Parts: sequence; C-alpha cells; structure tokens
Amino acid sequence: MNKAIFLDRDGVLNKELGDYVCTMQEFQVLEHNFKPLKELQDRGFLLIVVTNQGGLAKGWYTEKTLQSMHTELQRQYAAHGVEFTEIYYCNHHPEYTSNCFCRKPGSLLLEKAIARFDIDKSKSYFIGDRDRDVEAGEKAGVTGILIDSDQPISEILHLITA
Repeated sequence: MNKAIFLDRDGVLNKELGDYVCTMQEFQVLEHNFKPLKELQDRGFLLIVVTNQGGLAKGWYTEKTLQSMHTELQRQYAAHGVEFTEIYYCNHHPEYTSNCFCRKPGSLLLEKAIARFDIDKSKSYFIGDRDRDVEAGEKAGVTGILIDSDQPISEILHLITA
C-alpha cells in the first residue's frame, strides 16, 4: 500500500488571498514549500491536492483558468523535483449548487484517491489551513494537520512519521 500527503491548495501550495484566487495574476506559488514537499516525496509519500473551488459555481473564473493555475502549480513544483500524483477539486458551492459530498469538509475526493492509489490511511496525512481540511481528512481516516495560511510546511515536518 502507498502512503500519501493530501494537500489543500490555497494557503498551502499557493498564497492565500482571503478570498478566491480568480486570475493567473493573483496565483502565487509558495516557493518555501518546494523543499519540504520534495523531502516528503523522497520519504515515499504520494502528494495529492484536494481543493474546494466554489468560485467555479459562482462564475468568478472558468475551468480553463483553473486548469491554467493547476498547470502552473505543477510546472513550478516539478522544476524543484516535486510531482503531484493528482489534483482533485470540487467545483460546487452550497449557495449555487445542490449539496455535494466532494466539497470539504466532505471526504469523497479523499476517499476516491485512497481507493484509486491504494493508500494506507493510517500512514497518511492531510495538510490544510482550514478546519474543514482537517475534518475532511479525519472523516476519510487520515491524520489532519492544521497550519496557518501560507505557513512553511517545513515547520510541521516533525509531525509526519514513517
């Protein structure tokens, strides 16, 4: 079985703006997380992004813009040897679409990844900057780690064993 680090996007991998990141100009990758994520990858963890993108439901940005952001995220991290196994996102928002199970704190996207990549939940973690990230991780059976927005992941590496 594999072990994984699940990662929220905004505030963990790219700069938190306090609201939705709607344009490529606003999308700023957090360079201080290149090295710790490479270390986790070298320790055998799959790196999987799970992000709420309710701005899609609100019409604040398009799927094309979101894909451009994810391509840029992957490009910049890959330049430092970091590969994301997959990027999952929920495009729903409760004010604009019916209730779903994929929007965090729902755990459906994590559960899909756990099944798809044969992940050992007991050796896996979810790093996020919101309580809903930790809650989604714990619902899926992985250990949640709450960080401050834009906090370097290097500061919490000691919490990740195996």
